[in-house]
Order: sequence, then C-alpha cells, then structure tokens
Amino acid sequence: MRRAALLITLILFPSIPATPQTQQSPSPMVDHTRPHPRITQTEAKGRRVDLKSLKGARLFIGPRVNPNRPVPLLIHFHGASWLVEQHVARYLPRAALITVNLGAGSSAYRKPFEQPETFQNLLSEASENLGSKRGWASITLSGFSAGYGAVREILRRPEYFALVNNVLLLDGMHASYSPEGKLLADGGTIQASDIDVFVNFARAAVDGGRVAGSRGARGSSPRVSKGVLNSGDAGRKNNGDAGRGGNAGRKTFVVTHSEIFPGAYASTTECADYLLFQLALTRRAQLRQGPMGMQQLSAVDAGGFHLRGYAGNSAPDHIDFLHAMPAWFGLFGVR
Repeated sequence: MRRAALLITLILFPSIPATPQTQQSPSPMVDHTRPHPRITQTEAKGRRVDLKSLKGARLFIGPRVNPNRPVPLLIHFHGASWLVEQHVARYLPRAALITVNLGAGSSAYRKPFEQPETFQNLLSEASENLGSKRGWASITLSGFSAGYGAVREILRRPEYFALVNNVLLLDGMHASYSPEGKLLADGGTIQASDIDVFVNFARAAVDGGRVAGSRGARGSSPRVSKGVLNSGDAGRKNNGDAGRGGNAGRKTFVVTHSEIFPGAYASTTECADYLLFQLALTRRAQLRQGPMGMQQLSAVDAGGFHLRGYAGNSAPDHIDFLHAMPAWFGLFGVR
C-alpha cells in the first residue's frame, strides 16, 4: 500500500499535481477549538540551487554556512521550501539544507530512492555546489507527512543507515494493515516490513544515542515569538556534535504524531505504538502546551530516542507540525 495522508496533502499543497490513489475515511478537516497560528511567508536570506540529481530538490545555503568547516546537512522531505528555509536560517544558521518536494503520497518519495545512487548523488551535488572543503559534520533526515517514504527507503540501505546521524518524523510514519484494509480493532495487524527499518533506527538510537542535557542548542533559542518553540524540547540538546569525533555513528531519532486516523492504513499513533512495543518502551503522560499552541499528551525519552504525542485529528493539527518543526531541533545537538 505504502501511501500517506493523501487527502490532507492535496488540500494543503494544491500546486503539486497528484491523483488520489485510494479512498480514505478522513477525520474532520476543520478545527475551531483553538487558533492555529501560521508563519508568514518571507524569503530567508541565502543562496538557492535547484539540484539536477533529483527534480524537486533544492539546496539552501544561508549566509552563516562556512564551507571551510564541516557543515551540518539537513535534508527535508515534503513541505513548503520557504518555510523550512526560514526554520533553518533562524535556528540552524550554520547548517546547509536540501528541501525535496515530489508530489502526493509516500510512494512518490519512495520510488526515486529505490535507485541506490540517488541519495549519494544528492549528497555529492550539494557538496559540490556548497564548495565544501571538509565534508558534512552530520546528516539529518526529516520527513513531514508523506515525506517519510523517502526517509524509510534511504535507511533501508545499510550504507546510508550507517551514514545518517539523525531522523525527525513530523506526523509522518504510516504502514499498511495486514490483511490489507483490516483495522486493528477488527483483528488486523500492522505490516511489519513497513516499520522495521524505523524500529532498527530507533533501537540504534536507544542503545547508542547521547542522553539529552539541559543546555540549548547553539544557534537557536528555546523561546521565540508566535510560540514556535517552547522551553521544553527546544532547550535540550545532545552532548557533543553528531557525526564528529567520538560521536560519529551515534543516532538520534525523534518521532512526533497527532491523533489523525486515516482509516485506509495505519495511523501515526498506531505506528508509534507498534514502535514502542518492539522496543519495550512505555509512554508517560505529559500534559502540557506544546509549540504553536499544540497540546502535548505523551512523551518517551530513551537514550537518543524521543517520541512526542499530540492531540488533534484535523488538517490544521497536521500542518502544525511543519510550522512547529524547530521545536524539536534541540534534541539533535546539531550546531
């Protein structure tokens, strides 16, 4: 099945052509119980390059990126490039960014990375355009909604699994039911092969991840206007610099999810529960206000693995995760 949040994606990204691949049973698509503040569209200062190795990929290099030093790299899949560029320019100003927008559905993101050379070509072309002298300090993959399809496919290759330091999933981790379409409540199960690579990455983060400390990540602030960050996760960082020196090879995995129930395939909550079961981890209730007015319900922290569950089952609740993305940067320790 391997599809994700199609109806929400089509409504909120109308400029990306797509054809619905399946019918869903979507949750209510409006929410009037609380405001959903949105960041105003502006263009962050920096250089942009459309990458030839993958149509839909764009490199962003902010003015504080120094190619004479090892540069952190964030590759984000799915979501308005201008918004993610704003996030990085403000909170990770020393990092280079590649945004990738390939259409609707996780298969649109999966398919290009079924070719093993695609990811390496993307890294090489970005490095060449940056004029990098000392390589990447760390590599972080993030996926919003359907973007998880690319993250999953990249991690399925052992050489890339070893190369990637950090993963952030923004309300985007889905799987098929087995048998197809049979809900868990009706006796169905989650298709293990759709989740196993995330289980493996989570286990690596639990076993070898750095325990988050209390200091804020360099180049970012735990408190900013419009409630994009809160003083919890945003002010935490892992000790050291991922991908460098003694921390090379260590993993950080951050999973965030809403309560949206697609119906046609396993929800992000169901997939998160499956992940926790495989790791023998238990959620703890953590009722607090999250970023952008979100309502946090639960949390898990184990080594370099962090999970945050939030209330909400509407399209605006889903989009909150993309606008609030910097709230979880502090968990990575990327400088």
